[in-house]
Parts: sequence; C-alpha cells; structure tokens
Amino acid sequence: MAESDFDFAFAGERPRYHSRHGLNGGAVLNDFRFRRFRFQGWGLRLGLGFGGGDGNDFSGIIRSHGGAGGAKYHNYRTLRSDDVSVKITHCGVCYSDLVFCRNVAGYSKYPLVPGHEIAGIVKEVGSNVDRFKVGDHVGVGTYVNSCRDCDYCNDEQEVYCEKRAVATFNGVDDDGSITKGGYSSYIVVLERYCFKIPDNYPLASAAPLLCAGLTVYAPMVRHKMNQQPGKSLGVIGLGGLGHMAVKFGKAFGLNVTILSTSISKKEEALSLLGADRFVVSSDQEQMKATAKSLDFIIDTASGDHPFDPYMSLLKTGGVLVLVAFPSEVKFSPASLNIGMKTISGSLTGGTKVTQEMIDFCAAHEVYPNIEIIPIQNVNEAHERLLKRDVRYRFVIDIENSLK
Repeated sequence: MAESDFDFAFAGERPRYHSRHGLNGGAVLNDFRFRRFRFQGWGLRLGLGFGGGDGNDFSGIIRSHGGAGGAKYHNYRTLRSDDVSVKITHCGVCYSDLVFCRNVAGYSKYPLVPGHEIAGIVKEVGSNVDRFKVGDHVGVGTYVNSCRDCDYCNDEQEVYCEKRAVATFNGVDDDGSITKGGYSSYIVVLERYCFKIPDNYPLASAAPLLCAGLTVYAPMVRHKMNQQPGKSLGVIGLGGLGHMAVKFGKAFGLNVTILSTSISKKEEALSLLGADRFVVSSDQEQMKATAKSLDFIIDTASGDHPFDPYMSLLKTGGVLVLVAFPSEVKFSPASLNIGMKTISGSLTGGTKVTQEMIDFCAAHEVYPNIEIIPIQNVNEAHERLLKRDVRYRFVIDIENSLK
C-alpha cells in the first residue's frame, strides 16, 4: 500500500531542526488548543516497512514532514544475556502515544515508534533468562529499564526510579539508543521488565492492562481498596482508565459510583460496566445528595476541573487519587483539613504490582472493553481518541496487520 495512505496530521509543537534526527518544520495544517497548550499541526507520516530477521523490525515510524518515502524498518539490539525477544501480537493505543507523536511536551525524538501497552509471544531468550521460555505469552508496559540500584528499584517500584525509568518509547536506554515501542513487530527487553500473561488470558485484552489497567490498579491496592469490600468508590471520568477503575472496584467488592459530566454515558455505565450509581457532576442537586458518601475517589479526568465539589463527596478520612494530568489542581485547604481528607498522586506501578494485576485479571476474569483495529486504521483511531470516541481502548492487531 502506498505510504501516502498512512499520512498523520498531528497537532504538536513545531519540530526544531536537529541534525541527528533530520527534523525540520513542514507546512501548517491547523491551529487549535490541545489541552492547556497551544500548538500548530504539522504533517507527520507513519511509514510502514518490511523487516524481520537479522535484527530488523517492521514498524510504524513517525518522522518529520517531507521525509523520504518507501519501506521503513528499524534495528533492535542484539539479544543480550538478560534479554527477552518478543514477537508483538497486540498493542494498545494510549493517549500518551498522541502526546509524543504530536510533540506536545517538546522533546519527541524522531523517528519515533509509539506504543507502550504491548502483548506478544516470546521468540528467544538470553542465556541468563530463567523466568521465560520460547512460546510464553508476555507483556511489556510503560518502561523498559531503570537504575536497578536505588531504594525504589530495590522495592520493585521501578517506575519511581531516582534516576528515572527508561520509557518504552522515546526514552534513552543505558546504551544511548532511543527506545522504540509497540507499533512494531518485535521488541527486545530486559527480563525484569517483561511480564507473564497466563495462556488463558487473551493477548488483545492483556495489552491495555500494561498502562490503563495498571495506572488505576496500583493506587487502588496501595490504598488497600482490594481489602475493604463494601466500601464506596467514586470514579471521575469514564474512558480507558476510568472504565478499568470501575471493573477493579467491582472485582474488589466495592460500591462504585461514576461521576461524569455526560448523562449520555449513564446507561452503559450501569448496564455494561456494572456501576452501582451514576451521578452527573454538573448537577448540583445530585452532587449534594452524594455528599460524604464515598471512601475513595479515583480521578482519571485530564481536563481542568474543580476539586472542591469532588472533595465534598468524601467521608471523613477519605482519599482522592489523581492519576490524570490536568494543567492545574485548585482546591480550598478546608476541603482537606475539615474531614481529614487526602489528595494522593500516582503514576503507573512497579514490576511486582504489574504481575500481580495481570494475575488478578486472569483469576477474576477482568477484561478491558476494547476495539481491535488494524494498524492501517491507527490514524483514524488517534483522531477518534482525541474526540473521546472509543469504548474504551483501541488495540492494534499487530500480528495480522503489520506484515
């Protein structure tokens, strides 16, 4: 298929010229507000290439506007003694894929291969690998390395590594190479950052667990929500993260209330996801009726929103966990002090809790709601994700469409 069929029209900061990556500005496509930033759209393309064998990987590569056409592939590193080589079968589409493809933060490194919700099958293992064998089903999440020596790494909370964990894509690994993600046919990763997926758990369903699932699961178990059946959980936002918080909450035996600005989501929240209650957060009467009724709140909404109204829903000693990235957090100190309440932040999770989450999902039949797409439709998926038009996670069928 001609490369022009895979054009990306990304909104992001104009790429600055960099001799190593050959970036240069292209023609302005559009101009609009992207969250709290203002950026211009620049033409970027997803180049698809054919590789395989000899360290060549067939990938969806984002590069600067006006780059050369033709087939594209990149080299992954030669297998090392502690490495696992994984044939990728599926990759979830995360909002951060868009953030880096569109250079929102201003430090995207092109050519870029996004994707950090990776599921696949082990094809080769290094000589020191003892946790995996060829044929195992495995997952790779948001990071692929860390210092492995600080207090957080030693406590298996590598995502909080004091020297910063190495991101699965657009990160700088210990050998100086730029990491490439899961919109790709293969990945080579250290054994420590690879996770066993039970054979009876679908790989397509496993992919979103590695970011969307873990992002909410980790703080939920940190605050012992999994040990307090009968307690009440509120979930702000009903997207990829929010719907997983609902599923985990129900699996933990919690009473789950969804807090949403959109009444249109009520039926699916109650009937499809099994929530116990739906509250329209813009309705003051409904919010007033919910006051002091929740033990926990998971906030997955990245758009700017007031915090005081949600804090009023917590019981004394209640906790609001923020897993999203609004541009600012504003609240009155009285919202915390009166009622001994807490706002807690969280990223994803370390290696120990990641494996625990996967095993929990398999044992309790917790599955994300997904829409499987071929990689040829990833442009459309990114645009739909911007419009929140997905229920609730896109998953790319890498194995059958990236050939």
